[in-house]
Amino acid sequence: MTAPQNPLINNRDVEFLLYEVLDAPRLCELPYFAEHSRDTFDLYLQSCRRFAREVLFPTYRPVDEAPPRFQAGAITVHPAIKQVFRPMVELGVLTAARPAAVGGQQLPLVVATLAGAYLQAANLSACGYLSLTAGAAHLIETFGDDALRSAFMTRMYAGEWTGTMALTEPQAGSSLADVQASAVKTDAGHYLVRGSKMFISGGDHDLTENIVHLTLARIEGAPRGIKGVSLFAVPKRRPERLTEGGQLVPNDVEVAGMIHKLGWRGLPSLSLSFGEKGDCHGYLVGSPHQGVACMFQMMNEARIMVGANAVATASAAYHEALGYALVRPQGRTLGAKDPAAPQVPIIEHADVRRMLLRQKAIVEGGLALVSTTALYADLAAHAADAADRERAQRLLDLLTPIAKTFPAEKGFESNALALQVHGGYGYSSEYLPEAWLRDQKLNSIHEGTTGIQGMDLLGRKVVAGNGAALIALGGEIQQTIVRAQRAGVEPAWGERLGAALSLLGEVTVQLAEAGMRGDTERMLRHSADYMELVSVVVVAWQWLAMAAAAREGLARGAAPAGFYEGKLCAAQYWFSTELPRVEALAALCRSGEDSYARMQPGWF
Repeated sequence: MTAPQNPLINNRDVEFLLYEVLDAPRLCELPYFAEHSRDTFDLYLQSCRRFAREVLFPTYRPVDEAPPRFQAGAITVHPAIKQVFRPMVELGVLTAARPAAVGGQQLPLVVATLAGAYLQAANLSACGYLSLTAGAAHLIETFGDDALRSAFMTRMYAGEWTGTMALTEPQAGSSLADVQASAVKTDAGHYLVRGSKMFISGGDHDLTENIVHLTLARIEGAPRGIKGVSLFAVPKRRPERLTEGGQLVPNDVEVAGMIHKLGWRGLPSLSLSFGEKGDCHGYLVGSPHQGVACMFQMMNEARIMVGANAVATASAAYHEALGYALVRPQGRTLGAKDPAAPQVPIIEHADVRRMLLRQKAIVEGGLALVSTTALYADLAAHAADAADRERAQRLLDLLTPIAKTFPAEKGFESNALALQVHGGYGYSSEYLPEAWLRDQKLNSIHEGTTGIQGMDLLGRKVVAGNGAALIALGGEIQQTIVRAQRAGVEPAWGERLGAALSLLGEVTVQLAEAGMRGDTERMLRHSADYMELVSVVVVAWQWLAMAAAAREGLARGAAPAGFYEGKLCAAQYWFSTELPRVEALAALCRSGEDSYARMQPGWF
């Protein structure tokens, strides 16, 4: 018996989220999405999943085994990336969620995110070129003037050029306040940019004739710190005349080196040098000294994208492990006494089902979290009522660091379990789980480490507006508890989630009070633990919503019943094994336990 073909992501899970949990078609009642319907949603989803499975997934292993090459100052990518790049552009991946006015399909982000997850599960490196380009073009769309939109954005959305975000510098890392790249304004209106950037994904390749780097730099005379950083569009090759086009000429942007990565091997990570010859032209995007504020649009979009990538990677590995467990014979069931009896598939062993159920709980909980976050992004931008938009924006701001962190951290654990299910074959390169495990590890670092996300969540998001976002989250959770009660979900689950929410509120108030007293170190000492605490609660909320929808599906006789029963088992698992951890995490955050804070460098 051969293993079933890996679906990458279960179609039924996507339909369940969109149409039974989140009711995404209600977005079509808003003027911005009025041209869409469930039919157009399904058409785009079907196109992406078909391409992912039939065209993109077969390229994953060859691309992982043969990373891009750095020769003669330029990057050459795997031929398979070249073969799939243009078809992905033609699928509409770059502009699925962008307005029709800029050539987009104007789909809800929640639909585009789920459709894109199929592609990410198939080959995340190939998708990376387009995700980065879409984010960079959106920055120019939002903050650039007409000349920049005409010169750069239109070509990027068309897939003729690609884009990157060039933030990190060797001496600064994630500390953007320490950016040293400089920009000097010329009489011609452009700036001369000089400096070095590090870990620039997709910073050079031979897919398109040009690459536009959205780059942070300091204008000459700018104040020190974060308030002195500006944003520039710095192309690899610049038009001879920005407003009139003309031939592309070299723009004094050079590849200084390539990083050899653990995972995401098809997307090069590079060191770039700007302006070594004094002729690197940069074009200001937005207002001077507002670069970080502008860049946060792309960074927040990228954080949701990383969360989707992490879910997709965990999903592909989960389905690979499930397929393997269904056909791999080994041993006999407990209590079997006949040594001559045929071996059973390993899924018959309880411990294998334990590992698979944990993966299911993580993968499907993470997929729901990312989808819910994307839905709030749609509502924040397009809800009819200003108060609804404001509320959705608060929830989006709160959930973004969680939607990035939970799938990355727990997704790595899920990927490790997929490898474990494969036993000795798991750590061999002949099987795919080891490659996906390598890919997954990068997601906890991409777009801000887990530590940075924890500090952002606790230090900014939950305390902003006197806790308005957390209050809004509490309201959403209470609505889900009511829905679950009406649907006939186990009442204790809602009670436990309500108690966990109350405890979360108490912990947050206590930590916020420490910050108000000026003891920021005490407030943020356990921000990573706080992130895990909030993640457990938020994913419990997602599982309660899915349990409610599952009960509703069973009540109306929807098929297959086993799909809904599986959801209820996974929800039971989360409420029984994960939610009880909230009390220990809350106690740790409240205690102020200071072992690693007190630890001196020399004591290690």
